[in-house]
Amino acid sequence: MTTGIEVRHIGKDYAGKPAVAEVSFTVADRELFVIVGESGCGKSTLLRLIAGLETPDRGEILLHGARVAGQGTMVPPEQRGTGFVFQSYALWPHMTVRDNVAFPLEAGGMSHKQAARSVEAHLETVSMKELAARKPEALSGGQRQRVALARCLAGGARTILMDEPLANLDPHLRGTMERELLHFHRSSGATTLYITHDQREAMALADRMAVMKGGRFLQVGTPQEIYERPGSVEVAEFIGHGSVVEVYYRDGMADLSGCRFAATAVSGQPEGAARALVRPEGIEILDAGAEGQLAGTVRSVLYRGGIWEAGLDLDAGASLTVAHDAPMRVGDRLAIRIKRAWVLPG
Repeated sequence: MTTGIEVRHIGKDYAGKPAVAEVSFTVADRELFVIVGESGCGKSTLLRLIAGLETPDRGEILLHGARVAGQGTMVPPEQRGTGFVFQSYALWPHMTVRDNVAFPLEAGGMSHKQAARSVEAHLETVSMKELAARKPEALSGGQRQRVALARCLAGGARTILMDEPLANLDPHLRGTMERELLHFHRSSGATTLYITHDQREAMALADRMAVMKGGRFLQVGTPQEIYERPGSVEVAEFIGHGSVVEVYYRDGMADLSGCRFAATAVSGQPEGAARALVRPEGIEILDAGAEGQLAGTVRSVLYRGGIWEAGLDLDAGASLTVAHDAPMRVGDRLAIRIKRAWVLPG
């Protein structure tokens, strides 16, 4: 595997407290790696360290095999071969789309004529050729984002760092821009590191992802691995909708208040008390009048476009999140069967 980004035990402190605490990870060449976490977890600081906008207090950073920070080395941002896409897009307001994209080329010594030819290909990649003569004020948020991406391409960036680039867009535009970002990533051939607080966005875009909290990575894996097999209660409660319940685990089965159901666990999971993650899709709501394994009362209901999601307080004492394509109301009695669960390690 060719390495695009390698971070080794990187740390950064502010006022004596770690904003990034000994983080290590590797991003493969051409991979789209997403870091997701709530505000203040350290993800933006980590991105700025990789970009060269901050100096690490310890550890080292390598981009495509070359050390850019650590062990007495601190390569300036403009010499790292990185492109940075901010929430604000950072476009020159007095320049046209074409001139904004051409700027890094001409700043690097390319003639105006050569830059003009190169710009056309980059604008084509982000579908902005028809708007090349406009200035940023005449563009939508999504269009400005495309210009910022084209400018990264024009700068010849092998590594692209994205700091919550969709945060300022309307919700209806985000889905479209997610598809465009994936197209951009694949067509650019760059290694992309993307940070967001939006777990849905992270899972839609990532080849692999990391969940970050308190300056540390809690878990790294594919979106499917982290969703289906979270490594801790913190990850289980942060990613997706689900419930963590106390069970007794033995030989691939979990027991909740005398009701047994299939439960997957890591190899070597010992018999005994454990905590299990139950997702809504692992719960079957039984027909009215049927004798269910577990019963409870609906505490709360959210409508999510064709699906009703409810908080269910079981008579046995635990609480679950259930989903159904038929309406549910607060106070309803439900009979359910748990079909599968994941036993959390440790």
